[in-house]
Amino acid sequence: MGRKSFRAALNEALHQEMKADPRVVVFGEDVTGGTGGDGEQDAWGGAFGVTKGLLGAYGRERVLDTPITESAFVGAAAGAALTGLRPVVEIMFVDFIGVCLDQVMNQAAKFRYMFGGKTRCPMVLRATFGAGARSASQHSQALYPIFTHIPGLKVVIPSTPSDAKGLLIEAIRDDDPVVFLEHKMLYDEQGEVADQSYAVPFGEARIVREGPDAAIFAYGRMVGRAEAAAAKLAEEGINVSVIDPRTTSPLDTETILEFTEETGRVIIVDEASPRCGMAADISSIVAEQAFGALRAPILKVTPPHTPVPYAPSLEDAYLPDAARIVDAVRRSLAHR
Repeated sequence: MGRKSFRAALNEALHQEMKADPRVVVFGEDVTGGTGGDGEQDAWGGAFGVTKGLLGAYGRERVLDTPITESAFVGAAAGAALTGLRPVVEIMFVDFIGVCLDQVMNQAAKFRYMFGGKTRCPMVLRATFGAGARSASQHSQALYPIFTHIPGLKVVIPSTPSDAKGLLIEAIRDDDPVVFLEHKMLYDEQGEVADQSYAVPFGEARIVREGPDAAIFAYGRMVGRAEAAAAKLAEEGINVSVIDPRTTSPLDTETILEFTEETGRVIIVDEASPRCGMAADISSIVAEQAFGALRAPILKVTPPHTPVPYAPSLEDAYLPDAARIVDAVRRSLAHR
């Protein structure tokens, strides 16, 4: 057990799974770094350094740089999965999913169903997401609701280094296609991570903290902001629960409903657009299945329904922060 960054935890998961299973292959744009040039090989390890060192350890037959053509290499990953490999394919930014959505939505997600359960597609699609890096609206979106909407896909959003490693290992071992989304602002976050290989099951929420006054549900980077809000509220004698569902599909509805019943107050913090996002989805589940337990209206803390701004001041104002979460909890508690 040691302190590791979110990036290092992901890299360790890839190393351990590639060492344990020769069927695991990795490919994407610049995942080796420098391929085709005269410079140092493996100089980058992907745009964010997550695949650094894999080329030297496992060679070019298992770690492949691709052309800038997401439709081709995501389609190749889906085909490779059908033939018995377990590909982990990297898309630099989830915003580029439109280029290869057919391969994900109409191919990989449908194989098991279309072939009557006689085949499987053990493929992992890794991609960065999220605002805060001053990357403008075409490189900053939180598009996990799109994938969650598609039957046949599993969707994972880790918020800590420990979960990043365990959930990625689970994703690689899973026999269905998994969309694994990494918030780019979390890569340097540090946390305790076990050295040995371990898997974190899908569909099981992480209880970050418990308190009787309200329940806050949050994903990805928003979990940390919910924690900060909870700490601020605790100074005022208000004790709230913070729950990280970790996966949007499957979704741990049992835990969501349990904390709704216990607190009677629900606040959902979601970085995705408010229309048809996870905040809206969880709200509908709570309203349909636990309406009688509510002591106050369900409150959503989300960005506005606009593209992510580029101007730093506007981008900061766009994102939910601890102050907005604190305000939502106080508004919920005002209903007696």
